[in-house]
Amino acid sequence: MSKASPGAAKAFGRLLRFYRERAGVSQEKLGSATGYSKSQVAMIERGERRARGNFVPIADDTLGAQGALMEVAEEVPLSAVPAWFEDYLEEEAKAVAISAYENRVIPGLLQTPEYARAVFNCAIPPWEDGERETMIEARMARHAVLHRKPAPLVSFVLEKTVLTRPIGGPQVLKDNLFHILDVGRMRHVEIQVMPEDLEVHAGLSGSYIMLETERRENQLVYVEGQSGRYFLTEQPDLGDAFARYGTLRAQALSSEESARWIEQVADKL
Repeated sequence: MSKASPGAAKAFGRLLRFYRERAGVSQEKLGSATGYSKSQVAMIERGERRARGNFVPIADDTLGAQGALMEVAEEVPLSAVPAWFEDYLEEEAKAVAISAYENRVIPGLLQTPEYARAVFNCAIPPWEDGERETMIEARMARHAVLHRKPAPLVSFVLEKTVLTRPIGGPQVLKDNLFHILDVGRMRHVEIQVMPEDLEVHAGLSGSYIMLETERRENQLVYVEGQSGRYFLTEQPDLGDAFARYGTLRAQALSSEESARWIEQVADKL
């Protein structure tokens, strides 16, 4: 197999959609022919899942692609991260500053392997075991940015529910909380916890990640939701996001207060 190009999964997905629509075949019908669900076919077309098993040869034959899908599939990388996340990872690796607000789960940069496995186990439709383990390895590899020289400035604002929801069970959460405390002791990392009793809250629009790259000349905001992911790269959206994060930090507990609270929660588990 030749070396995979970064956007190969996206390219394969677009080609698959092209041949499917040209053949007048619905996602549901293609899924029935290949043993996939409609939603899984849609995820492959968006570059979020890698086609496995006999999907490609069956789809190629069903859609009359005459080998085109087979050829492009050879360039799709083994599943490490979804294709849509590749662009973000490229920017994160070279960021001089990383700031994140999270209200759902512990952020990937703070996850232990066991917690990450539990998060991936919650996926619907479920990931295959091989895909899941490969993505866990990729997520852990991201942690290298925390130890990079020169070190980036890293900041997290986490809702309390993120740190109390027992994803994976109490022991998995406890171990991850102590890991967060260890990361928070790094001089270039600041972790703050958001109180749950605020009457005014700047983060009601949802979680997001902000990156500053290349000597702070470029700024990027990454937003991820249930059915879509996108980057903010232009003003005034960038300015609004950075201003919002500044307010979130002001509303959150200090890093010292946050560490004490996290330690108390972990000790009770």
